[in-house]
Amino acid sequence: MPVIIWLNGGFGAGKTTLAEELHRRLPDALVYNPEDVGIMLWKWIEPNGDFQHLPSWRELVVATALSLRRHHADTLIVPMSLIRDAYRAEILGGLADAGEDVLHVFLEADAGALRERLNARVTEPGRDWDQLAREVGMTGVDEIVAAAAHQPGGTLMLRSDRLTPAELADEVLTAAGLSQVHADGKRMRRARPPGSADL
Repeated sequence: MPVIIWLNGGFGAGKTTLAEELHRRLPDALVYNPEDVGIMLWKWIEPNGDFQHLPSWRELVVATALSLRRHHADTLIVPMSLIRDAYRAEILGGLADAGEDVLHVFLEADAGALRERLNARVTEPGRDWDQLAREVGMTGVDEIVAAAAHQPGGTLMLRSDRLTPAELADEVLTAAGLSQVHADGKRMRRARPPGSADL
């Protein structure tokens, strides 16, 4: 069944790592990072803080996701923080209104774990956006932790500071009802809850 898996959470919560693990198990899926849409917009307009404030970014994020999902992949994996309630509602609501099945995942982590991960993040020379993301992430840690308490109903809440990427992927695949690929390339019928018996 076609589905968009939206991985939400703060900087350092593990969205990119989980997206990579899901893609490893779902090689036919497409990983779509809406940050690329913001970087594209900044080629044409003067960068000014967070591109999520741009209505054109939010509109293009929805339009691009719909086009990619409909024309290129049944499963779309989207690692992107949507901490502001209004922006999250606009984007996820836009996808749902267009008829897409969206699994919204929020990765929780304690403030200390997020700061530790951000401090350990290595930025590449010339990648100004990497450094900006790290700085924004550091200043918004408390906001991100608080955001976990007011996610919409139906959100899959997962603790990324207590579960491994493999365990997180198990939970996501089970919630989405998706099949995955074994290391030998053979497909499982569908993901099963961790610890469940083989049928």
